[in-house]
Amino acid sequence: MNIRDKIKYNILEKLLARKGEHVSGEELAHELAVSRAAVWKHIQALRAEGYMIKSSTNLGYSLASTPDLLTPTAVKAGLKTQIIGRDIQYFKETESTNTIAREIAGSVEEGTVVIAESQTGGRGRMGRKWISPEGGIWLSIIIKPKIQPLYASRITLLAGVSVAKTIRSYGLPAKIKWPNDVLINGKKACGILTEIEAEIDLIDYCVVGIGIDANVDTESFPEEARETSTSLKKELGSGINRVEFVQKLLEEFESLYLKFQKDGFSPILEEWRNMSATIGEWVKITTQARTIYGEAIGVDSEGALVLETGEGKLEKIVAGNCEHLRRI
Repeated sequence: MNIRDKIKYNILEKLLARKGEHVSGEELAHELAVSRAAVWKHIQALRAEGYMIKSSTNLGYSLASTPDLLTPTAVKAGLKTQIIGRDIQYFKETESTNTIAREIAGSVEEGTVVIAESQTGGRGRMGRKWISPEGGIWLSIIIKPKIQPLYASRITLLAGVSVAKTIRSYGLPAKIKWPNDVLINGKKACGILTEIEAEIDLIDYCVVGIGIDANVDTESFPEEARETSTSLKKELGSGINRVEFVQKLLEEFESLYLKFQKDGFSPILEEWRNMSATIGEWVKITTQARTIYGEAIGVDSEGALVLETGEGKLEKIVAGNCEHLRRI
């Protein structure tokens, strides 16, 4: 982060902390060790981004309203992370944040985040289209874990735990459906798409795409999606502060990622199992080669789903589409 942006974020953070109250230009200049003219330039930059900041000759500056946008300025103001979100690349609209993240991953620092207000070509697993209108949260996190490619699925489970814990902080009963969905009351509210670039024995980078139906009107979805999808707005009865949610999510993701690096995968897996919507369910798994039915009895240390089939045989599924079935 360059010094100019850092000052701008600090000014916004101070205005947010005292929203509706006046903060004098002299106070801001003194605390940030810049001139009052520099403070004024940063205030103008914030106004250009959509922040309504009132000014008074005798009283200073007052933040009247903030735009409902996930701009780097908004997300970084108050973000308490060391790695994740140090650099944020923002788009009003793009085809796919994962596509952009993969294009830049080799040349940016770990923890870079790509955020878009909407996506025209959002992707789910197995090439499925992911509907990504304005009001949702569509982001990709670039990480560079020193792990073998065969352990990449652990990152997907880690991301699922971070999303579920963040949603639960709003009082909603989020659960994780193997391998990459987060459900609220049995309906999908989030999808995760993890993509990697790797050598034979080491991951070069990992792009974790997270799509959350936050302040989205699911009634606008196609009929087949409406029956199985929900949004945070629908479940809560009102919209959320998306900036606050993204900050909580990035902080939760970083906390789990650092724990993963320090203590290994076991603590993450235990949290995943405790929030699983799949373990104990009768499921249908579709892979590229076959279709398998059975009871999901667990997830192993590689992130593979363990099934007990009708014949009492155990099957490990590393990747595939999972459908929960109703028992007859």
